[in-house]
Amino acid sequence: MRFGRTILSALAAGFVAVAALATPAQAQPTIKIAYTGQLSGPAAQVGDAELKQMQYIIDLINAKGGALGRKLELVPSDNKSQPSDALIALKNATDQNMSFIMNCGASNVSAALIDGVNKHNDRNPGNRIIYLNCGGVATELTNDLCSFWHFRFDLNVTQKVEAMVKALPKTITKVYLLNQDYLFGQSVRRDVKIFLAKNRPDVQVVGDELIPLLKVQDFSPYITKIKASGAQALLTGNWGPDMNLLIKAGLDSGTDLRYYTFYAHLAGGATAIGPAGAGRVFAVQGVNENVAAEIGNKEAEAWTSGFRAKHNFDFIGATVFRTMFEHLVSAINKAGSLDAFKVASAMEDQRMKDFLGFDNWMRADDHQLNSAYYVGVFQKDVKYDSEKTGLGWKTATIIKSDEVVQPTTCKMRRPRS
Repeated sequence: MRFGRTILSALAAGFVAVAALATPAQAQPTIKIAYTGQLSGPAAQVGDAELKQMQYIIDLINAKGGALGRKLELVPSDNKSQPSDALIALKNATDQNMSFIMNCGASNVSAALIDGVNKHNDRNPGNRIIYLNCGGVATELTNDLCSFWHFRFDLNVTQKVEAMVKALPKTITKVYLLNQDYLFGQSVRRDVKIFLAKNRPDVQVVGDELIPLLKVQDFSPYITKIKASGAQALLTGNWGPDMNLLIKAGLDSGTDLRYYTFYAHLAGGATAIGPAGAGRVFAVQGVNENVAAEIGNKEAEAWTSGFRAKHNFDFIGATVFRTMFEHLVSAINKAGSLDAFKVASAMEDQRMKDFLGFDNWMRADDHQLNSAYYVGVFQKDVKYDSEKTGLGWKTATIIKSDEVVQPTTCKMRRPRS
């Protein structure tokens, strides 16, 4: 009996020892990243697409070992495209001691998050957080409002506008501007005029309007005015339903017009454009699903096509989102920590190639990423169509990272530690 008890005791002790050795690996906590996006309301289609793409990228990163040997976990919340709701998400993230929050929405939301993060970090030096921005692109956010705690992974308005103006053919000499009436749309309006004067003084702006954000349901009155102006092209920063409804109204009216956009390629855009828009709609875009095939990158093509097969829509944020996560993981590993100051310091001036093989770098001066960008035209005869329309985005121009660099007025206030 004693012998049996001795064996049992020894076995029990062995199990305890094995369990003790296994616990650290099994109980290794995930690295939680807050994501706040427009998951309800008029722009919910865009927010849902973002969330699916981010999770697809996280799955890839986790399969490669994550960061510091830990998996990443995205914790989503709905901000309803409202700054106040984004600040609630920020509070929830800091209450849970998360070191990172991501948002890819409107610039007014981004401005609120920058201010909120700055104030929180000033008050709570032991619980600081980094804001990773993949969509709020008003240039002011990395100029006058620049922050050590804010990193932008999409090109800013000034960079995108320069690409748009350079894409205008010489035959276009009359343009109409229509933009959303908030920080981003106002920036587009201003910068288009600046770059037209600088690069295309022969182009006349025959109309210029601002519309309330995500409020207009019928764009036909605007199309009537655009047609009457004699414009050959419409230049717009509209996104979400303001983009899709605008283009649909224009094409349905039969107006002879070209559309130069930043966001016609987002979710719902291809359906709104349809066959009537073939060869007439252009988008300044972070990527399109045909780029990888066009440049012969089989690995990138297989990866983006895998997302399409899983979710039945295009991988529209592939480069921006994946680059953002790859910069974050690299910085965490360099820092050997989740401490916000150490990770932010490691991310500054970080350089790498994106998954398509193009150079990008996070400028330390203002925390603005400089990366390759594309101008796509919606047309037939592409390898991958969009939203089952039979048409898709063909790359008209590839703009390398050194071609998009703009001066900055940022005077960053840097913490010592």
